[in-house]
Amino acid sequence: MIKTNDKNLNKNCDWSFPVPIAYGPGRLGELGCRVAEMGVSNPLIVTDRGSAGLPFVAELQHTLSEADILSQVFADVAPNPLDSDIKVARQVFREGAHDAVVAIGGGSGMDAGKATALTAHNDADIWQFDFDREAPALADGHEFPPLICIPTTAGTGAETESTAMITHTERGMKLCVWHADLKPSLTLLDPTITVGLPANLTAWTGIDAMVHAIEAYCVPDLHPMCDGIALEALALINQWLPKAVAEPDNISARGGMQIGACLAGVSFLKGLGMVHAISHMVGAEYDTHHGLTNAIVLPAVLRFNAPAIVDKVPAMSRALGLTSNDFDSFERAIRELLDQLNIPRSLSEIGVPADGAKSLAEKAHLDAAAATNPRPADVETIEQLIIEAIVNGRE
Repeated sequence: MIKTNDKNLNKNCDWSFPVPIAYGPGRLGELGCRVAEMGVSNPLIVTDRGSAGLPFVAELQHTLSEADILSQVFADVAPNPLDSDIKVARQVFREGAHDAVVAIGGGSGMDAGKATALTAHNDADIWQFDFDREAPALADGHEFPPLICIPTTAGTGAETESTAMITHTERGMKLCVWHADLKPSLTLLDPTITVGLPANLTAWTGIDAMVHAIEAYCVPDLHPMCDGIALEALALINQWLPKAVAEPDNISARGGMQIGACLAGVSFLKGLGMVHAISHMVGAEYDTHHGLTNAIVLPAVLRFNAPAIVDKVPAMSRALGLTSNDFDSFERAIRELLDQLNIPRSLSEIGVPADGAKSLAEKAHLDAAAATNPRPADVETIEQLIIEAIVNGRE
């Protein structure tokens, strides 16, 4: 892994892999011209309720207006987006005669925006795009609207694919929706947007990105490209996350984290694991912050997976800059980082009761991420893992 220096992180760069990416401080100001070049004239901006009043949304509308581009903001999105939110967003898209979607925010805003783009030009129910189902038959000539993704945190890694986590309100489960033909037309990474993110959210979203990298690398499939990307992401996050939390105005740290989170998001095209399988269901049931939930669940799952990831630990240890490459040293380093970032020690501290473990386990067992966990687990085993995360956490 090459240590990224401050000078590199303050430069503007354009990358073409895996989708067109514009990186650099201040790039949000270019979006009006970029959107105009795409032939877009009236995008729908989709974000979450918590982000709607933040400066970056006003700045986004301003840069679009300067390019004579109309826009409307849809922000009626729950912290864990609901299928009912997407139905309303589709209606707003059509009634406003919009011709593109700009998904801006953390995971909530981008997931809602991507799900809106999935359904905007067709009458398919959102759950026909379930990742585990065959893709729906769409009308001849169907095209998805242009999709622009702008992350305002450094964690979700959701900005380079169409995959979106949406809560199925009837089932009380978070499920993944997507379509192979929907790809972002542009991903914009502007580290200045994340400067105002509070320390706790910087930490929670940053650990979310770290979990993406760890889980993707540990998936027991051959995918050397994702493995290399995951390790580089892990190194970047380890290098810059503590500094981004301690020095919130440090643009280099914010940029390093945005790139690291983006890489981690690319890497989990390989798959994820039990941390996410559990976290998805905890979020759907108790409306907890996804990154925070991942951070709390991580140590228990690492300990469970230890026998199956022995060969993965040395490379991850090197990415963390550790002098030892055994599992105990690796797991201890993760726990120490979580302590440093003031992550709560157990799920009980964020309102998850022990008597909910069985229901959560039954749902987590059905999650696609459970299928790619390096160590298989039945419902009873997952229930015990959840109880450990609720009661003992990382003690």
